[in-house]
Amino acid sequence: MSREAAATAGAVAQEGAGGVGAMAESDWDTVTVLRKKGPSAAQAKSKQAVLAAQRRGEDVETSKKWAAGQNKQHFITKNTAKLDRETEELHHDRVSLEVGKVIQQGRQSKGMTQKDLATKINEKPQVIADYESGRAIPNNQVMGKIERAIGLKLRGKDIGKPLEAGPKGK
Repeated sequence: MSREAAATAGAVAQEGAGGVGAMAESDWDTVTVLRKKGPSAAQAKSKQAVLAAQRRGEDVETSKKWAAGQNKQHFITKNTAKLDRETEELHHDRVSLEVGKVIQQGRQSKGMTQKDLATKINEKPQVIADYESGRAIPNNQVMGKIERAIGLKLRGKDIGKPLEAGPKGK
């Protein structure tokens, strides 16, 4: 391509772009400024960052969250003591020590260990240990199985008396 053809092509290109050299000059005059990012959320909330922003005269909004960072879920009310007294009285009844002693004596009189008795009634040895020590919550099904295994009554008025071996009346 000759010099004249190149000059003509360049002039046509400039005229199509909106004037003689207008587009070329505006591209070179545009300046883009890159700057650092602002502080992260944790840094912006720090006491130093808040004080620095206040010194610069910037608007700073601070709010205290109630019980923030603690495991408090409810407000303390006047009735807390009353509720505490009520909940202390609401606990499961345990097997009495008298029943535990009867189970232990009946088991030993038959020459059985806690494990033997547990195996006989299809329960875990820990269940027998809990009943004998008075830690267990009474379960009529388990109590009935223990009664039949050792032959002594564990429920009702006649605790420790021999169990009458009679058929169930239906």
